[in-house]
Amino acid sequence: MSALRELLLVRHGESEANVAAAEAERTGAARIAVPARDPDVELSPTGVEQAEALGRRLGDLTADEAPQALWVSTYRRARSTAEHALRVAQLTLPTTVDERLRDRELGVLDTLTWRGVEELHPEEAARRRFLGKYYHRPPGGESWADVSQRLRSALRDLADSGAERVLVVSHDATTLIIRGILMGIQEAELLELSRTQPVPNASVTRMVRREDGWRAEPVNDVSHLRGDVPTTHHGGEHHGTRP
Repeated sequence: MSALRELLLVRHGESEANVAAAEAERTGAARIAVPARDPDVELSPTGVEQAEALGRRLGDLTADEAPQALWVSTYRRARSTAEHALRVAQLTLPTTVDERLRDRELGVLDTLTWRGVEELHPEEAARRRFLGKYYHRPPGGESWADVSQRLRSALRDLADSGAERVLVVSHDATTLIIRGILMGIQEAELLELSRTQPVPNASVTRMVRREDGWRAEPVNDVSHLRGDVPTTHHGGEHHGTRP
């Protein structure tokens, strides 16, 4: 039986692409002025502050509470979040950098706002409305169901790693989908959670394995972001999420 008892699911801090996407939505632009390809996007200054605040939280954990290993997305914004947090926490953890934890790939719709999708790819906008967010796979991209498949594979390997408590730093969709996999949450409820409980940057969802299964205790916790460190709620995909 797996030794795994707890996962700390963390979304990366605010990224430069998050800021660019918010500006594009504000101005009604069709395209988002992302500064780099998706895997190379860096944290914004606010994102660095959020990651450091996360580190202070991790540093306050007792030896019986602290994670024993780190699993992190290959994308730069996630790795930077983990690096800043562990430095501040003065934690050195065995680390697995795993491409299966990467953000959802959007293919031809990458860097587009929803307005851009409707204007430049109206057929995909119509397919998205018909299929829904969970099963719509844009050309060259992934559906949420595709992401779920690779995350199930990663979770099997993580469970076999021997660690009892693992810090997982990735993205908003991956954080929510992992929660869904562990708790058996189906499409309709998962999408409703995505709408009503968006995953804030640098938030912590603590998954605990009980006798009757996995529980989230708590969800999307940002209590460590206080004082001068703002809480941000950017949508993670590089295009609008409205159908």
